[in-house]
Amino acid sequence: MIRRNTNLRLRSKTRIRKKISGTPEVPRLTVYRSLNQVYAQIIDDSTGKTLVAASSLSKEVAEEIKNSKGKISKSKIVGNLVAKKAIEMKIASVVFDRNGYRYHGRVQAI
Repeated sequence: MIRRNTNLRLRSKTRIRKKISGTPEVPRLTVYRSLNQVYAQIIDDSTGKTLVAASSLSKEVAEEIKNSKGKISKSKIVGNLVAKKAIEMKIASVVFDRNGYRYHGRVQAI
């Protein structure tokens, strides 16, 4: 049985994805949040490839996340990691895909 909130998020996600698509020039930054972790990917939808990925489980930020307090601070760290990796890949701008979540809290922090 799918819970009501999950079903609403999936409906919202579908509406958002109809309008948002990543291109090679401006890829799509998508966010997924679980109960304790947060994940972010930069995707080129024309080829279907993930260009950059980061999460709160990444080894590059394990020490920072261990010392941080709260989920929002974890999200800020993950957002900084994604930004650094994107700059290395010479990605200047992205289209933000909130993936059906409300734009506040952890999603906004990224």
